[in-house]
Formats: sequence, C-alpha cells, structure tokens
Amino acid sequence: MHISGKVQGVWFRQSTKHYALQHAISGYAKNLADGSVEVLAIGTSENIAALTAYLHHGPEQARVDSLVVKSQSDLYAALSQLGQHGDEFMTL
Repeated sequence: MHISGKVQGVWFRQSTKHYALQHAISGYAKNLADGSVEVLAIGTSENIAALTAYLHHGPEQARVDSLVVKSQSDLYAALSQLGQHGDEFMTL
C-alpha cells in the first residue's frame, strides 16, 4: 500500500506496526523519499481489510490524503527485495 499526506514524523510507521502486531499481520512499513509511506502487509483477508481501514486515517497526528493498494505483481516485486533497504519488519 502507498499512503500519502502528512504521514512522516507523526508515528505513522510505529502505529502501523503496533496495529499489525495486534492483528497477526506481518510485513513492513517504510518512509519513502517523496514523504509518503509504503506498507507491505501479509495476513488474513479480514485482518488486511481492518489494517487498510486503519491506514485510511492512521494515528491522531497524521493526515492521510490518499491510500493506494498496489497490484499483486507489485507485491511480488516488493517481496523479492524485502530486507534489502533497511525495511522495518513487523514480525510476530
């Protein structure tokens, strides 16, 4: 997922990690150079739907302008590069 708005410097990644761990989701959340955040989430469809709903607003200090769910091919590309760029893993 690609989230843009006021999503850096507002605990967005940390709150995403906290939410994910509470809902048995693994993956990562990382800041991008353009000021947005990228989230890769792996879990049940119900838990991913709940995380997506949460990411539409994020933590209190955040302002989410857009959330784009990437295609399955984008997911495979992200998985192939996992861990190569200092990604923060949300592990259980």
